[in-house]
Amino acid sequence: MNKIDELIQQYCPDGVEFVPLSSISELVRGKVISKDYIKDNEGDYPVYSSQSADDGVMGRIDTYMYDGDYITWTTDGAYAGTIFRRSGKFNITNVCGLVKVISKEIILDFLYYWLYVEAPKYVYRGMGNPKLMSNVMGTISIPLPPLPVQEAIVNILDRFAEYTAELQAELQAELQARQQQYNYYRDTLLSFEGREDVQWKKLGEVADLLSGFPFDSSQFTDRGIRLMRGVNIKRGQLCFNDTDDRYWVSTKGLEKYIVKENDIVISMDGSLVGRSFGMVKKEYLPLLLVQRVARIRSSIVNINYIYHCINNWFPNYVDKKKTQGAIPHISMKDIANFPIPVPSSKEQERVATILDRFDTLANDLSQGLPAEIEARQQQYEYYRDQLLTF
Repeated sequence: MNKIDELIQQYCPDGVEFVPLSSISELVRGKVISKDYIKDNEGDYPVYSSQSADDGVMGRIDTYMYDGDYITWTTDGAYAGTIFRRSGKFNITNVCGLVKVISKEIILDFLYYWLYVEAPKYVYRGMGNPKLMSNVMGTISIPLPPLPVQEAIVNILDRFAEYTAELQAELQAELQARQQQYNYYRDTLLSFEGREDVQWKKLGEVADLLSGFPFDSSQFTDRGIRLMRGVNIKRGQLCFNDTDDRYWVSTKGLEKYIVKENDIVISMDGSLVGRSFGMVKKEYLPLLLVQRVARIRSSIVNINYIYHCINNWFPNYVDKKKTQGAIPHISMKDIANFPIPVPSSKEQERVATILDRFDTLANDLSQGLPAEIEARQQQYEYYRDQLLTF
């Protein structure tokens, strides 16, 4: 940072000029390229679309529209405002825009870093379809520090981005190894085949099951008792936030639907049915269970042991039992019939204790490697934003 400050003082002590993007570049929109066209014209040249997965590649065809170094952005949809650095021969669809630098006063990579931060701020999110059209894109203010300052910033951010990517790759590899280790021990510890001391029981025989009360959304309140809804259950984690949370004024008459610590909750419908379950922690309470969410509570079998059985076998079980259609659903009857092996209480505790440790290390978003990965990304973004502050 000191080096950048010194360069700014040396080359632009009176400040940095800002100009609209349209004054230093040409903005071009892509064209319609259908999946059928790609299929009929397969080749080597990528077609970039609005998606962000696989670097935005929709497919590859035998011709190209552009050849060189450019910036592209997504104009429509959920990823509107996403910025990419493009090189070589490629194509873009009608939901992409292209930035061609025409000024010698700016370095393409410097412009990329600036737009990556700024462009999402200009996305219009009304009418349910986010957009960032060329006319708006062209109004984005671009700083024009002297080229030596731009070069220094780009060099620092390139090195920092490379370091962050390498570190995240190492952490991801470590996380994957821990997850594989957890899966191995889970499969081994929960293998009871041929053991005469283990009985197989239906979940409804060893646990108290309950689905929530039918609510009227018109009676939601701004404060009160937070509702335990299916939307709050995300692949083994419970997620509460200002966007998804809803509240009920009172628990009067609904006492049996009050959720307790260590209850297991399962979303009974949705695209991720069978994979949306989690365990309630103390910090989430108080909660009130609502319809289409099942609650599991047991004084017979170790609840943590039940959770690991669900984590191991429930997704495949639900895939066979769920209703088909636009909104897949699993019934309370099928949840009650879910089979689990029941060893001795001592064995249940031993298995659950071991798997709890691995589960926390591999999956808990507030601890361990996932938090470290997120911290590294936030660190990079912090220093990037500091370097791009004029």
